[in-house]
Amino acid sequence: MKNIKLKICGMKHPENISEVAKLQPDYMGFIFYEKTPRYFEAKLPEISSAIKKTGVFVDEEIDIILERIKEHDLNAIQLHGAESAAFCAELKTLLIETEVEIIKVFSIKDDFDFKRLKEYETVVDFFLFDTKGKNKGGNGITFNWEVLKDYPSKKPFFLSGGIGSEEVEAIQELKAYFEENGRENLLYAIDVNSKFEEEAGFKNVEKLKEFKKRF
Repeated sequence: MKNIKLKICGMKHPENISEVAKLQPDYMGFIFYEKTPRYFEAKLPEISSAIKKTGVFVDEEIDIILERIKEHDLNAIQLHGAESAAFCAELKTLLIETEVEIIKVFSIKDDFDFKRLKEYETVVDFFLFDTKGKNKGGNGITFNWEVLKDYPSKKPFFLSGGIGSEEVEAIQELKAYFEENGRENLLYAIDVNSKFEEEAGFKNVEKLKEFKKRF
């Protein structure tokens, strides 16, 4: 699928990170949230500068986020909690002289009030829509993507939540819908995680390789 970027999230083990990095995804995600089996606490191996290293945070203090950005030379941060627009604005101001992207996550099940996005429009770079579930990511189930056809914003977004090889056709249909309505650049990236794991945090490289060929 032309022009859709790929983010592989929930990376944990250095050797596995190095192998997955050889596939040259556009983004790789590392979760800095202790209440997940994918919690990243290792030293990041050297990977291509073309891959945007993304730190995933859940209601974390700004000082800690800034520390992790510096420690791991992160290129993007993904806010997966109840972070307010004011919080995002403060973070954006502190990162104004950097190229670090801010991705704000919103969870969906069967419906969503898109009015919630309005106050975030000017203080984040991308939205990410994930499945509402008991875990902060990695639930392995998709939400009702039909909801996104009512997306009112011009801000590009990441699509996440239980995406595997079986979802490729549905992704193509969603992208085609936006293209037919003159909004071809809205579906910016897809975010994959649990559907490609041998165990939490350890990805099957061959499955990812086959999946990436379809994009």
